[in-house]
Amino acid sequence: MTGGRLERYGPHPDQWVEWWSPDAPAQGTAVLIHGGYWRARYTADLMLPLVSPFTSRGWTVANLEYRRAADGWAALKDDLAAGLAAIRSAGPFSEVTLVGHSVGGQLALLGGEAGDAVVALAPVTDLARAYAEGNGGDAVAEFLRGSPAELPEVYAEASPLAREPSPAEVLIVHGRDDDRVPVAHSRAYAEATRAAGGRASVLELDSLPHLDAIAPDAPHWNAVHAWLDEWDARR
Repeated sequence: MTGGRLERYGPHPDQWVEWWSPDAPAQGTAVLIHGGYWRARYTADLMLPLVSPFTSRGWTVANLEYRRAADGWAALKDDLAAGLAAIRSAGPFSEVTLVGHSVGGQLALLGGEAGDAVVALAPVTDLARAYAEGNGGDAVAEFLRGSPAELPEVYAEASPLAREPSPAEVLIVHGRDDDRVPVAHSRAYAEATRAAGGRASVLELDSLPHLDAIAPDAPHWNAVHAWLDEWDARR
């Protein structure tokens, strides 16, 4: 593994991608997108433990940072588009695998394109429901600074559940004991996606606390990599 090499896709300090290259490239680009309920103290460093497991399997890895917290949804939406455009133009394939955790899963589901794979780890899929339930210590209200009634267009734009199904192939991984993003949210998203003609499957684990979803030694990774191998073989 070689890297990380930092590249900026904008002038803000949080507009960057860090790249790692495998010793023997064999697959495409895996884009890691961190969570943290949009709070500034949670950074792309959360995803660093996953770099080596992906490069060791032949993936080029791009770890994406983005504006969040007080910068608001409009800035984050722009960064998702700009960051992914930069990654697609620089990576070995235009199709990518997006691996997002929590709100990183939200962004992966929103940013996937036809031909991509998305691995959404305990993703935030329905911001109106998360607002109503107070998930993440009222994180949605804190980030969006308004209710679904006050900001209906923003909630619809930022919620994967309210959008057209992701054109990517989607695997959702979620623990039934996750107390930060309830597994019921992922079940509802997968059901709605399939009903609308999208491709989404859910891997549920009896025990997978929220942060354990990004632990490289967690039990779901063998199944995730097997799923990705099957996807890669079909490209």
